[in-house]
Formats: sequence, structure tokens, C-alpha cells
Amino acid sequence: MTYANAKEFAARGITVNAVCPGYIESDMTKVLDKEYLDQVSGVIPLKRLGKPDEVAGLTRYLALDPSADYITGHTFNIDGGIGIGT
Repeated sequence: MTYANAKEFAARGITVNAVCPGYIESDMTKVLDKEYLDQVSGVIPLKRLGKPDEVAGLTRYLALDPSADYITGHTFNIDGGIGIGT
């Protein structure tokens, strides 16, 4: 969908990207069992959950920074490396 929309809207000067957060510290993760969170953190290469500001920083960059004007059709995993495996 990201690719198709990026192609469709490029002629109008609109960029389309996807931000895919992994485990991020939030109200949802606060209710999870500490043992489970320790297991999850153990398989994340950076060994911790992400912070909301880290996701916000990426989205802010893509939305507002002029240097992002030439980035389109991409999916950005912001997951501490869990997507690359252990």
C-alpha cells in the first residue's frame, strides 16, 4: 500500500511513507507482566523498549524536515532491531 500510494501521489508532490513501531513504552506496555517484558527486551538487539519520543522524532522528521522531501515509498521499522532477529 505504501508503494502504491507513493506512486499515485508523487505527481502531486506528496510523499508517502510508513512508520512501524515495535515495542514502545506506553500505557499498553505498562500493564504487561514484568517477566514478559524482560523476555521481550531480551530478544531486542538494543535490549530495551522504545520511547514515544523516538517514534515522534522520526515522524516529525518525515513530516517537517525539508531534507525528507525526497523520501517516499518506504517503510521505517523503529523497533530496536527486533525485525532483524537475534
